[in-house]
Amino acid sequence: MTPLSRRGMIAGAAALAGTATALSAGAASSAAPRERHDDRPGRAVVFRDVRPFGAAEAVDLTVVDGRITDGPAPRGARVVDGGGRVALPSLVDAHIHPDKTSWGGEWVSRKPASSIAEYCEQDVELFKSQKRPIGERAYGLMAHAVTRGTRAMRAHVDVAPAYDLAGVEGVAEAREKLQHALDVQVVAFPQHGVVRTPGTAELLEEAARGGRIDFVGGIDPISFDHAMDEQLDLVFGLADRHGVGVDIHLHDRDEKGLEVMRAIIERTRALSLRGKVTVSHVFCLPGLSDAELGAMAEDLGDLDISLTTVAPNESLVLPIGKLQEHGVRVGLGSDGVRDSWSPFGNADMLHRAHILGWVTDVRLDDELNHVYDVAAHGGSDVMSLDRADLKPGSPADFVLVKGEGAPQIVVDMPQRDLVVHGGRIVARDGELV
Repeated sequence: MTPLSRRGMIAGAAALAGTATALSAGAASSAAPRERHDDRPGRAVVFRDVRPFGAAEAVDLTVVDGRITDGPAPRGARVVDGGGRVALPSLVDAHIHPDKTSWGGEWVSRKPASSIAEYCEQDVELFKSQKRPIGERAYGLMAHAVTRGTRAMRAHVDVAPAYDLAGVEGVAEAREKLQHALDVQVVAFPQHGVVRTPGTAELLEEAARGGRIDFVGGIDPISFDHAMDEQLDLVFGLADRHGVGVDIHLHDRDEKGLEVMRAIIERTRALSLRGKVTVSHVFCLPGLSDAELGAMAEDLGDLDISLTTVAPNESLVLPIGKLQEHGVRVGLGSDGVRDSWSPFGNADMLHRAHILGWVTDVRLDDELNHVYDVAAHGGSDVMSLDRADLKPGSPADFVLVKGEGAPQIVVDMPQRDLVVHGGRIVARDGELV
């Protein structure tokens, strides 16, 4: 039997526009970003000589209490020189697994695997072999994501008897350390199955009851757990009782996937969970006809059920534009990063935007702008965060890079020279501040 890779397992299992308004113009410069005073939050900061979205004219971005303003800079405002760099909205990772990473540690040699269950066994082996605790490894990866311009992420954390709640606790620890730089939502993800692995349901209940998570997860209720109604009733029941959301992994590409989607829609409607349900991957949708997709998307949009994709390949990436036409929120994520499943991944959402453009074969500037928009605003929509679109009133979450504009930056992926979160510089030249 041919060993499965993550990509193989997945395949088998299943215009940014506008600039900030009313900003004062400034001359471009190639000097490195520099600042006078400091940029602590809660005060006014002027980011001088920047080009929002690659505009020809450089301007000053004024930030007061962590948000962009079109008013004049208050007296005594701190000043940061952008050196004529392009300002772009920070990015959002709508689907990542930071608890399972080996990021920052010694090389891990992967072994062949021929099923999801075998990958789960190797997850446990990696967990037991790591000398560094989950909190340390997760922090390293999440901090790296910040330096690459990520403002927020939805972290899927394995919950199973093999780990107890160690992953939830470790990622919570990392989230606390990075609260000044990164917004994090935590999903209790039953990678080993909800029903097929005894004890998992009780752990999900404990995590939800203790307020340690924002979402409760699920995985392939039919093809992996072999208990669709039991899994979904349990997961949706937890969400309903404890006031958390739902985020379910769904890899099935055939009728099984569509059956699960219909069951998710039914429960979302029955429990009044509108806007609190996400389905990740959803490989059953790309192969639908326009009419079939439209009918499904209409229900998803009506119930505000959001979707996420990691753009694994051309045939499995979600039809984002068509879904958005029906009001469906669609986010982009990096998935696993250097875990037991794969040696690849880097938690760099600009790189993931590049991959999205590559697998969907885009070439026009408007298409490349849309790719960046999905990486920046698709995830913020899924996470119910305000869009960081550089407009007055928006969160002052942006990156400064050398470049011409979003289309060229998506292709060339330059270094993020400065990363700003809530008006505060949180990374410079690829290093956390």
